[in-house]
Amino acid sequence: MAEVREMTVGVLGGTGAQGRGLAIRWAKAGLKVVIGSRNAERAQQAAAEIVEIAGGDVSGQDNAGCAAASDIVLAALPWEGHAETLKSLQAELAGKIVIDCVNPLGFDKKGPYALPVPEGSAAQQAEQLLPESRVTAAFHHVSAVTLADLAVTHVDLDVLVLGDDREATDVVRELADVIPGVRGIYGGRLRNAHQVEALTANLIAINRRYKAHAGLRITDV
Repeated sequence: MAEVREMTVGVLGGTGAQGRGLAIRWAKAGLKVVIGSRNAERAQQAAAEIVEIAGGDVSGQDNAGCAAASDIVLAALPWEGHAETLKSLQAELAGKIVIDCVNPLGFDKKGPYALPVPEGSAAQQAEQLLPESRVTAAFHHVSAVTLADLAVTHVDLDVLVLGDDREATDVVRELADVIPGVRGIYGGRLRNAHQVEALTANLIAINRRYKAHAGLRITDV
């Protein structure tokens, strides 16, 4: 496969905080980025704002155009629209590496909690909806606030990358590594994505309690 720096990275949901933050960092690192949204004008506006912040080669298209134009695609979608959006993009995403970073969470007066997913996890739902794609799971625990703040030059974070296609997970780990301070760490098969997604609820609780933007580090690796 091509080096990740030679690939075009699409961000479905790139107008949201998490997708936008990652797009900023990838643009800053010199990668070609395409922002996707249901509304092409919103995507183009978000792309222009990212270029103003980080520079680089960033464009915006509707979700189908973003998926078609990209070599590797991050799904940073709202959980409520996850299944519908991915199902509509089966053709555009066929043969491509898809990174699912969606955390199915609920919130009540006690705080965040993991939602049950019939397929097991958001990533496994994506795998079922995209049988011709190379589905991985990663970037669940990144702070959108930290990513968007380029004054933070070193992001102290490990990104767990899960998937059954080892070559695809290696590419995603490399994509994580282009962000200064971040390491991509292989985290197991896609069937283990549920606990990674659910752990986000714990991190949100930690961040609220300590007024922080905590992430994860894996020791002895």
